[in-house]
Amino acid sequence: MANTAGSVKEICDNVALARELTVLGSYENAIIYYQGSLQLMSKFISQISDPIRKDKWQQMKIKVSQEYSELNDLKVILDTFKLECSGDVPIGARKRDLPPDSTSLDLGISKDPDVWPAPTPVDHGNFAKSKFNKPANTRKSEIKKGQTSARVSSSTAARKSEGPKSSGRNNRKEDRPSSSKSERNAEGTTDSDPTIKSEIKEESPEEKKFECNGMERDLADILERDIVQKNPNIRWDDIADLHEAKRLLEEAVVLPMWMPEFFTGIRRPWKGVLMVGPPGTGKTMLAKAVATECGTTFFNVSSSTLTSKYRGESEKMVRLLFEMAHFYAPSTIFIDEIDSLCSRRGSESEHEASRRVKSELLVQMDGITANSGEPGKIVMVLAATNFPWDIDEALRRRLEKRIYIPLPTRQGREALLKINLKEVKLDPDVDLTRIACKLDGYSGADVTNVCRDASMMSMRRKICGLRPDQIKQLPREELDLPVTAKDFHEAIAKNNKSVSKEDLNKFEKWMNEFGSS
Repeated sequence: MANTAGSVKEICDNVALARELTVLGSYENAIIYYQGSLQLMSKFISQISDPIRKDKWQQMKIKVSQEYSELNDLKVILDTFKLECSGDVPIGARKRDLPPDSTSLDLGISKDPDVWPAPTPVDHGNFAKSKFNKPANTRKSEIKKGQTSARVSSSTAARKSEGPKSSGRNNRKEDRPSSSKSERNAEGTTDSDPTIKSEIKEESPEEKKFECNGMERDLADILERDIVQKNPNIRWDDIADLHEAKRLLEEAVVLPMWMPEFFTGIRRPWKGVLMVGPPGTGKTMLAKAVATECGTTFFNVSSSTLTSKYRGESEKMVRLLFEMAHFYAPSTIFIDEIDSLCSRRGSESEHEASRRVKSELLVQMDGITANSGEPGKIVMVLAATNFPWDIDEALRRRLEKRIYIPLPTRQGREALLKINLKEVKLDPDVDLTRIACKLDGYSGADVTNVCRDASMMSMRRKICGLRPDQIKQLPREELDLPVTAKDFHEAIAKNNKSVSKEDLNKFEKWMNEFGSS
């Protein structure tokens, strides 16, 4: 890490010195520093393993290379001009070796406007009115006329690292009629002029990216890489049963996105929604379905994402999470197993760092909802837990809608069997309704495990007693056999339910006391 930090500091110092020397007019020394910076950057990029960071450094190297190229072109023009003024260059070599009317560049005079139009004077006092900040229609009209500004001023060359390269090199050709040269300049401007390419790139729409500086940039990159999920691609139809939970989530989350003008004032959207229920009932899938149906940016958060061994970084991660959610709004922040992140405060075993994270989370949940009142900038917080009785009281108050996700009913279990077995061959004698009745008390995850086990029974019987080389030679047709009722009976006998009656009673008692469905 020390070598890396030293390399970055050395690169930044060299580039800063090169630009400062360019502004002061010491072009030879500036070129030496630019060359050294590019060599250091090439060596540093080859040591980077992170592809995102490596791409950023490569983009930075391209910009520094453009500055170096522009400075080199400028020095060539000035050196040639000095030689001509001293008499070392033959007079007849001017039109053959120099850009057209290179002397007029420094004097601000154009002898032949068809060949080399007069450069636009740069107002150094008001840089906001320069060419790159003009309206798009003005820039397009200048592009059509073929007017490109040759920026010779050293201060301008240092400030505009992405400015146009000097056209002198491209125009060092034999003497030709000025009319044909001007026609070629007008026709080939779009393909060859880097100024126009940069302007076209500026006008093209780019995906917005959350911006921050310093150490927070690294934390934001972690959040974007590990959390942001643009489209979970889970629909309501992919979830069996749970019609009441879907209706409540639609009313609390989806409808405010569709009808923002209606959900104002006392009808404002809920600050947060808490989904409570036994494990394996589909709480996470419901959250992903909400994000898909709303078309929002989905932040899937767990306690490990927001914890750090460094003091104060966990709180920063929480703050950045909510700032990013507001930036990419409309957004859905889903905090899975929220009881591990925000349990009751004040207990003897509670650590100080954990308390600070909880406090920051509570503050941000109030702040982000207060700042997201503008249409289309809704940030919805969804949370799920299997232990609602361990959640802090202040968090329970902020999660205004508390929905119970129960075990699937008989119709739900039958629908879940059909969803899980839609890509599997079934024997005509299989009665899914009878199988669903036998799975009473099973959660959605338990039903899925039974289906997976039953679909592998025929393969297990086929490979029983065979050697590995014989198993490899078996054709797929002999293994992919229809699932029979016998397979389901064996699978049910091997897979017991994972939720007890005592747990169900605890959930029902908590919902009767704190539920808000």
